[in-house]
Amino acid sequence: MGKISVKRIYDKQAPTDGLRILVDRLWPRGMTKEAAHLDEWMKEAAPSRALRQWFAHNPDRFESFKEQYMRELDQADGEAGRTLHKLRQMVRGKEPVTLLYAAKDERYNQAVVLKEWLEEKEGMNKQS
Repeated sequence: MGKISVKRIYDKQAPTDGLRILVDRLWPRGMTKEAAHLDEWMKEAAPSRALRQWFAHNPDRFESFKEQYMRELDQADGEAGRTLHKLRQMVRGKEPVTLLYAAKDERYNQAVVLKEWLEEKEGMNKQS
């Protein structure tokens, strides 16, 4: 199984990034598709518009945001469910996966929560 990392899309691409997947619902301001060096843009893996707007990257709301977003991920169906299934298959591969986001806050953002959710679902947090 590959390693999952989280990185701002504005940070320089690195050879260790592996598959670069943007997990924002909106395209990052000022970023060109060429400069992004994306393998995938999985906007359906992002939080719902209502949840994203409520959170507004307020650190005081992060724990509640995290719970609600994980619930959205667990209950995803349709296009979002298919997107998450594909993402989980990518994570199971040998190549590293880097979840990209545009938010300025490196600690309180949806990519951090998505990484944790993926690691839980794929049993990557278990001690050997």
